[in-house]
Amino acid sequence: MHYLQFDKEQLVNLEYSLYKEILRSNRAGSYLSTSLNGCNTRKYHGLLVCPIKNFGGEKHVLLSSLDETVIQNGAEFNLGIHCYKGGSYEPKGHKYIRNVEFGSIPKITYRVGGVVLTKERLLVEKEEQILVKYTLEEANSPTTLRLKPFLAFRNIHKLSKANLFASTKYKKAENGIKMRLYEDYPDLHMQLSKEADFVAVPDWYYDIEYIKELKRGYDYLEDLYVPGYFEVAIKKGESIVFAAGLNETNPVSLKQRFTRELKKRGGKETFASSLEHAAHQFVAHQKNTADIIAGFPWYNSITRQTFISLPGLCLSLNDTKLCEKILDSYLKYFNDGFFPDRVHSKTMEYNSADAPLWFIWAVQQYFKKKNQPDVIWNLYGEPIKRILAAYKNSTLDYIQLTNEGLINADKKKVALTWMDSYVEGNPVVRRSGLAVEINALWFNAICFALDLADMVGDQEFIDEWKHMCKDVARAFLKTFWSEGHGYLADVVKNGQTEWAVRPNMVIAVAMDYTPLSKEQQKQVLSVAKRKLLTNRGLRTLSPDHLRYKGIVSGGPEEREAAMHQGAVYPWLLQFFVEGYLKIHKRGGLPYVKQIVESFEEEMTEHCIGNVSEIYDGNPPHKGKGAISQAWNVAGISYAANLIQNYKE
Repeated sequence: MHYLQFDKEQLVNLEYSLYKEILRSNRAGSYLSTSLNGCNTRKYHGLLVCPIKNFGGEKHVLLSSLDETVIQNGAEFNLGIHCYKGGSYEPKGHKYIRNVEFGSIPKITYRVGGVVLTKERLLVEKEEQILVKYTLEEANSPTTLRLKPFLAFRNIHKLSKANLFASTKYKKAENGIKMRLYEDYPDLHMQLSKEADFVAVPDWYYDIEYIKELKRGYDYLEDLYVPGYFEVAIKKGESIVFAAGLNETNPVSLKQRFTRELKKRGGKETFASSLEHAAHQFVAHQKNTADIIAGFPWYNSITRQTFISLPGLCLSLNDTKLCEKILDSYLKYFNDGFFPDRVHSKTMEYNSADAPLWFIWAVQQYFKKKNQPDVIWNLYGEPIKRILAAYKNSTLDYIQLTNEGLINADKKKVALTWMDSYVEGNPVVRRSGLAVEINALWFNAICFALDLADMVGDQEFIDEWKHMCKDVARAFLKTFWSEGHGYLADVVKNGQTEWAVRPNMVIAVAMDYTPLSKEQQKQVLSVAKRKLLTNRGLRTLSPDHLRYKGIVSGGPEEREAAMHQGAVYPWLLQFFVEGYLKIHKRGGLPYVKQIVESFEEEMTEHCIGNVSEIYDGNPPHKGKGAISQAWNVAGISYAANLIQNYKE
């Protein structure tokens, strides 16, 4: 029995299966995603979505969907499902679904009378190719399988419309065809492992509706192009593989390729193995570099999120070499002590006041795993020195070091911290001035660098920085701590203190080096536990605040307004767990273990085996935003690893 289970009786229920989504990546930037029953509910859904070089590496939907029809004795049974304008579903192939299994990959079982057909889909690792394997498990008479591809050839953020410019021409490929709808796109090769007939019936299918986009306030109707269909006879016990990719392949090898790729996939027999499998999805390997995709389906890499994700993902994957490879990849973009917000943007922007400090924190976690000070200092000592010097000398005009040694960051109309949602060009939560987590990271970075320098005997660095620890610690407590409140201020600007209860103070508790006493740490966690903690992570604002928004809903601006005014982020849980175990030691294990394990429920709720970007602040804390987010999977993995280490 597989770990991820579904109610078989409910699989034919649209309310049940439409809101559960499937995601697979090729670990190089491409992905496939759809709903559990195969009906695309987002413009971002598709069976082959991949970066296109001629469009600056932006992701494009090539193969939107693939309809299967079982033909027996002249009767046709279409297993596909599409939603058309007005909420009309046609065909209604979901009614034939009898089971969905999640082993190494999803396996869907259809029953049509005496016919039992299974379907398995996977992406070839580090290649732009999807393989779909059909197996006829049961049949009482001769059976034909018809496959009808729906093509989009458009950017993931756009929608396709019927037009006269699309090229309807196709060329023959071995056991299939190849075609591209528009110039600058590569050919899409569609082939089968068995010789098949292709019947050209070029047509546009109009007004396909994406209900998720409708609810999010975006354009939601699309026209998709169908060039025709493939027909192939299939016998009982026989398997046929359909392939769609950017390179032509030898059809004879498709079955072997499918088997070979399947063997690479680990099973999801436990919560931990599900997290590990999810972690793999975010790693994007290039020739000599690697990166972290922040989330699916619409994010690329985000520097801050990469550094925060890195320790948890590498722990989950048990891969320290990957950590080093990604850190080294980002050092190529290192400039005057700072990193660009996004390394793959056309223009490099430097609006992240904390990304370099998260880089040092990631190195710190790597050091704790590797425990080789000479190696770490040799690899990252120089970047660490440059980062600290950049803050100290204010190499960016929006960052200043105060006379007391704290970091002040302020840039008009720009959100400089991780709380970076915007409405009408203005940050929802500006947090300009002295931000609590930035200064906690600053203190931690200085202390870590000094300890590392001491281990390797870098006396020059020690002499330059040793006075800073006491100065920063003293200034931090003076600025952010209040005995009357019993917790840390979130931000201070021009002497004005913001006492809204936010999760950023928990980061200060979790750091290996913190200015806070044990009693102060305990008080901060107590407030966070009472006002911010949920079974999906920490709220971004306490519910008793006037600006609290407990539900992330409505149009784009309404959702942006709620993202950091009450929404829950799972990645913050790792800092709560780390801080809690620092205070309570083994005695705190049962409590934090219960919180982390509560995410097991989430494995079958939204994106199967994954963790959503955010959750509503109000119960039942429904998942919202991107269907799978790297730092959330990483944060839960990090917390689970902490718990395991304490148990041992």
